[in-house]
Amino acid sequence: MRNIGRGTTTLITGASTGIGRAFAERIAADRGDLVLVARNAVALAALATELHGRHGIRAVPLAHDLDAPGAAAALVDRLRAEGLQIDALINNAGLGIHGDLTTQPLPSLTTQITVNVTSLTELTALLLPGMLERRRGAIINVASTAAFQPLPHMSVYGATKAYVLSFSRALWRETRGTGVDVLAICPGATATPFFTTAGDDASVGPRRTPEGVVDSALRGLRRGRPTVIDGTANALSSRLAARLPERAVLAIAERAMRPTKRR
Repeated sequence: MRNIGRGTTTLITGASTGIGRAFAERIAADRGDLVLVARNAVALAALATELHGRHGIRAVPLAHDLDAPGAAAALVDRLRAEGLQIDALINNAGLGIHGDLTTQPLPSLTTQITVNVTSLTELTALLLPGMLERRRGAIINVASTAAFQPLPHMSVYGATKAYVLSFSRALWRETRGTGVDVLAICPGATATPFFTTAGDDASVGPRRTPEGVVDSALRGLRRGRPTVIDGTANALSSRLAARLPERAVLAIAERAMRPTKRR
């Protein structure tokens, strides 16, 4: 039995734009119901209406800030109040700030950790038991090619994505044989609003499409893989990072991420 798509309800965080929206459009086209989560209530409502109208699926918009204290537990309480059973979870919400650690306000650092790590972990921990009990489910965590090496000038973001990758791989093994699939999808630079916050200096190489990332993720999920790197060039560079000497990897990453004014 399929764990995502037709006959299931998938919760997507960061659903209003970019990769999250592309996941929503793909799952809706497959006649899967959706719970759409993001901060922008207007954009979420418009997307839910559009997907329901085009595909006849149920799409529930829940405007919710994952940076707030206790955000994951509060979201799960809302799901229970609405009577919503979640069969699949896509932890897509995330953000990155480009610049040296000492140039960033402390709240921007803690926000990256809260959204990218804390809320992702708590939401997974709260929804996974129900999937295990039903012996059916899927969790896709959006990591990044930034997870494969330290990232000077985006040190906190890179560290959060390394956590997501390690966390997801461990869960993949913990859930073997349970009927629940777990996958870390690792995009490189992708044409999304992410760079509105991070800045263009945070983008390395050609930007792939959100739809391509979704293709890679769903293909990997079907094949039972723990990790998928989106794009051939991204896969090659990420694997190379594991083979080069540590100082060389850090020097290459620093050069690639160095702010323009310091090049």
